[in-house]
Amino acid sequence: MVIVHPNAGGIDIGSESHFVSVPPDRDQEPVREFGSWTADLHRMARWLKSCGVNTVVMQSTGVYWIPVHDVLEQEGLEAYLVNARGTKNLPGRKSDVQECQWLRKLHTYGLLRKSFRPPAEIRAVRTIWRLRDRVLKDAARAVQHIQKALTTMNIQLANAISDVSGVTGMNIVRAILQGQRDPHELAQLRDPRIKASEEEIAHSLEGNWQPDVLFELQQVVDTYDFHRQQLATIDTQLEKYMTGLPTREPVGGPPVGVDVSKLSVKQRKKLKASRKSKDNRPAFDLGAQLARLMGVDLRIIDGIDVMTVQTIYSEVGPDLSAWATEGAWTSWLELVPRKDVSSGKVIKQKKRPSNNRVATALRNAAETLVRSDSYLGARYRHFTARLEGLKGVKAMARYLACLVYRLLTKGPAWVDRGAAYYENKRRERELVSLHRKAAAMGMQLVPTA
Repeated sequence: MVIVHPNAGGIDIGSESHFVSVPPDRDQEPVREFGSWTADLHRMARWLKSCGVNTVVMQSTGVYWIPVHDVLEQEGLEAYLVNARGTKNLPGRKSDVQECQWLRKLHTYGLLRKSFRPPAEIRAVRTIWRLRDRVLKDAARAVQHIQKALTTMNIQLANAISDVSGVTGMNIVRAILQGQRDPHELAQLRDPRIKASEEEIAHSLEGNWQPDVLFELQQVVDTYDFHRQQLATIDTQLEKYMTGLPTREPVGGPPVGVDVSKLSVKQRKKLKASRKSKDNRPAFDLGAQLARLMGVDLRIIDGIDVMTVQTIYSEVGPDLSAWATEGAWTSWLELVPRKDVSSGKVIKQKKRPSNNRVATALRNAAETLVRSDSYLGARYRHFTARLEGLKGVKAMARYLACLVYRLLTKGPAWVDRGAAYYENKRRERELVSLHRKAAAMGMQLVPTA
């Protein structure tokens, strides 16, 4: 085999210590154990450089690899991060010493694929955005506990209004905690936009008041308020950080934002609604910031909203040059089937487990197209009608991923031609196919009068 990286090293990552391997001819003790303290990591990096190593491979084990990766980069070494799925050794050869030697050997012959890690400025946005997602889920759990406490006292507020955490719901809950028990007095706190009448809300508030459950309700409301305050603080930090990031030059010369004059009436309504929506979204104009940072406004693609765009930016950034083709991009997202071939035949494989956040966001975006009368909506309905289960959703998510790749790499504006255009094109393809099949059987298609 051809040696690709002659100066390769290997590290078996651990929580308390790391085993490091260098080529046998570089040191009398080619495998050493180093501690996990920062001083130990710098000592490890200096030893690697003294052995002539310039590239070091490691597995993405938990979060233990992150300090090692950062120190190696600071010391001027190439940190080669790989997925553990592609580094399995033969059975019976699993030990810390053998593992680091095996990793070094695979890397020496260029048999490993480097995992993608975004630049430092994108990782900072990712940290804040993932934290926001966790806090948002914690707030949602607090709302569930609020509903549970109300239901325990037979306060059927959730059956009268759609959202207990909305203006009306929280006003009523806070009034209850302040000692108000009169259903009609509580019902007067109803927002005029609520469909349910005051009488209906008053009936839903006739419950069985219990001191212990009221105490529980107070605690979960305090928890909810704490998480909402956390979200406000996180949004302030996110806006501050993103404002300081440099503007990306548009690829291919398209405008940075959406040219509203070139949109259809329905596209304008969709874009206007997405900009007005405040449901769990940051208080600042996140869409404008993302359009500036990415060089193009991805919201022009039907189904993709500002939260989806933010997920894409925080996970991979605007530069997709790490993936040479659309196929490589969608394969990394695991939105394409596996193609393991044996004897010229594709082997059926189980779906690989995936926690790719971009792929999840694109799947969610695809499902919003179910009633859309756009080109993408028609394509989604065609996929789901032809493919069983969630395969249609996955196929549509892959198509959305391809559109995102084209916009971020080539820059042409996406133009939605509508559902009728897609259906006409599909009908034309079906007619061509039918004519070809009829000709192969010596027949001819004749249109009806």
